[in-house]
Amino acid sequence: MTEPDTSADPTAGRSFDDLLNDCVHCGFCLPTCPTYELWGEEMDSPRGRIHLMGQGQEADLLDPTAVTHMDRCLGCLACVSSCPSGVRYDALIETTRARVEREHERTRGERLLRAGIFALFPYRRRLALLRAPLRAYRASGLASLLRRSGVLERLPASLATMERIAPAPRRTPRLPEFVPAVGRRRAVVGLLTGCVQGALFPEVNTATARVLASEGCDVVIPRHQGCCGALSAHAGRSGEAARRARATVAAFASAGVDAVIVNSAGCGATMKHYGRVLREAGYDETSARRADELSATVADVSEFLAALGPVARRHPLPVRAAYHDACHLSHGQGVREAPRELLRAIPELRVSDVANPDLCCGSAGVYNLLQPQAARELGRRKAADVRTTEAELLVAGNPGCSLQIAAALAEPTEKVADAGAAAQPEAAPAGIAVAHTVQVLDASIRGLSPTALLGAHAAGRR
Repeated sequence: MTEPDTSADPTAGRSFDDLLNDCVHCGFCLPTCPTYELWGEEMDSPRGRIHLMGQGQEADLLDPTAVTHMDRCLGCLACVSSCPSGVRYDALIETTRARVEREHERTRGERLLRAGIFALFPYRRRLALLRAPLRAYRASGLASLLRRSGVLERLPASLATMERIAPAPRRTPRLPEFVPAVGRRRAVVGLLTGCVQGALFPEVNTATARVLASEGCDVVIPRHQGCCGALSAHAGRSGEAARRARATVAAFASAGVDAVIVNSAGCGATMKHYGRVLREAGYDETSARRADELSATVADVSEFLAALGPVARRHPLPVRAAYHDACHLSHGQGVREAPRELLRAIPELRVSDVANPDLCCGSAGVYNLLQPQAARELGRRKAADVRTTEAELLVAGNPGCSLQIAAALAEPTEKVADAGAAAQPEAAPAGIAVAHTVQVLDASIRGLSPTALLGAHAAGRR
């Protein structure tokens, strides 16, 4: 039997029990865990969940109570960053969720909701079909009417969340399969267009290709790529995740690229451990090693550009911005400084950090659809922290974060008129625009006006 390649995946070759035993139950993870912050329950902390995982191993059973606490975990991986013992909670929770999906009998409603989510979101073309209806819905004024009337609050929470976070559809030209470098070629890269990113934020992919080309990269965009499998992996659908991972490996393995560039934090975090995804699903070691080889070339667009160094001129961009650390970028990939370095290099762009950066915004893949109440509360907390920066633009590196925080920023805040008075809703301040890091770079390189980023919000802020 071929031995696993542990140099690419530090969890390869280690048993689940072995990984569990790394935890010394010190509690350093507790203050960084969003669900422990929300509820203060030990079983809703990483330490508590690891205890439940151990019990499930001993009894060879995950009881319904344990499943509830596993479902409540966002998988934000803040605990991985804070753990002094190096516990691989990321591997533990993915393995446990895969076991839950295999062994636990969910209610009919839960099965229908999950089936609906995974019949839609991993498919870019299906998502794209929603653009025209969404555009008509927004243009009709029905969205504002329904929100003012309170009808949405009476819908099932998951449906109300889908309506609340749905972005305004945009028309963006389709990317070609090849975008040549501007000037001297410095690298040949592949670009993952993604499912949610490709369908709901196509302008981010267009900006990514432009920036990479401006910095001397030939950009290859394989036509037959699909969902990378991240959403499925985060939800415990291990077989589905592995099939999508293998298809992505095949799409890029023959592209002849130096690196695979990803502009979605959740996608990048999963693609960087594709070998583990395949091993979890029981694939042979040859396939897993091939996946490891691709993973070694995967880079978030911000870390790739920071390492490559700039050649394109940056034009001034007089904007007050705040940078949000996407969990799967900062904790899942350890990329924190690169986006800030890129933003600081833009003349006249003032960048602030958001308070409580390790606290998840509540998006977490499809968590905001499966656990909408908890996600909404976390979104509100994140929006409050963003508002304190007095920024006019929030910069993020993940489409889920962008959707979640934009929706939370659009909600009315609560204002207390005087001591003892009931909290009263107050209209949200003139909006804070949301953009991807690479869109800010693109605007600076092209010498665009701030209104290109701030859009309709600019009129209310200036």
